[in-house]
Amino acid sequence: MQADCIFCDARDDTSSASLVVTRAETCFVVLNLYPYNSGHLMVVPNRHLAALAEASHEQLAELMMMARRAEIALAEAYRPDGMNIGINLGNAGGAGVPWHLHLHLVPRWTGDTNFMTVVGATRVLPEDPLQTLKRLRPIFERLADDG
Repeated sequence: MQADCIFCDARDDTSSASLVVTRAETCFVVLNLYPYNSGHLMVVPNRHLAALAEASHEQLAELMMMARRAEIALAEAYRPDGMNIGINLGNAGGAGVPWHLHLHLVPRWTGDTNFMTVVGATRVLPEDPLQTLKRLRPIFERLADDG
């Protein structure tokens, strides 16, 4: 664990207040504390690493498998018109937490606003994060059972 890392803290938090949606062997899925849209998820390796180049083949494979599950779960739960999926590496690459790799999945709808309303602190989301957890956790549980 790295001191002062929000993702290491989230990984280790097993309380009911945790925003972790699901856990796997080498990574976990967590809600974004500052979401661009309702349902904004991140897939995060358990191991504290800053870049894809530092990940093992197993970690990379599970990262993508969990991203696939997250895409399916978000599509089922929210019925978005599209989705942004991406990784920002380093400060210059736009990473808000450059020291711990994470992959974003953001549901998008035709006509929604871009991220500037988040940066400007003017966005109001229609769904509370706890409601998002209640909506997504059962879908992830079912998808884990399906393989």
